[in-house]
Amino acid sequence: MTPAKQGDTVQTHYIGKLDDGTVFHSSEGNEPLEFIIGTGQVIPGYEQGVVGMDLGESKTITIPVNEAYGPRRDDMILVLGREEFPPEMDPKVGEKLEMHQPDGAVALVTVLKTSPESVTIDANHPLAGHALVFDVKLVGVRSRPQTRGL
Repeated sequence: MTPAKQGDTVQTHYIGKLDDGTVFHSSEGNEPLEFIIGTGQVIPGYEQGVVGMDLGESKTITIPVNEAYGPRRDDMILVLGREEFPPEMDPKVGEKLEMHQPDGAVALVTVLKTSPESVTIDANHPLAGHALVFDVKLVGVRSRPQTRGL
C-alpha cells in the first residue's frame, strides 16, 4: 500500500484542538472529512500533515498560527453604523452574523459591542491567533488514475 500523496482523494477522522487542549471540532459520529491533497480544500498544514500517511495510520498534526488561520488582526474589528443594518435587525453581543462582501463571498462575523448608534463586529476567523492541534486517522485513500501519453 502506498502512502497518501499529492492528487489523492483522502478521508480522515479528526479531533481539532487548540494548543491548550480545548476541542473546537471533531468528526466523531459524522462522516470523515474528504478532500483531494494539493487542491487547497483544507488549511495547508492539515493537508501537508496527511501526506505520507498510510491507510489506518493515526498521528497528531500541530499547525502554527501562521499556517492555520493567521494572527488576529485589529483591522478586522469594524464599527458599523446602525443604518448599515436592516431596521428590523437588533444584533446582540456574541451573535454570529453573515456579511456579504462586494465579491459575493459571505463572511461570518461576531458582534462584540452594540450601542444605539453603532455595532462593533469582529471579522477575524474564530480560530485566528491560535495554533491548532489535530489528532488525525487516515481512513480512506483513492489514488488519482494515472494517464499515459501517446
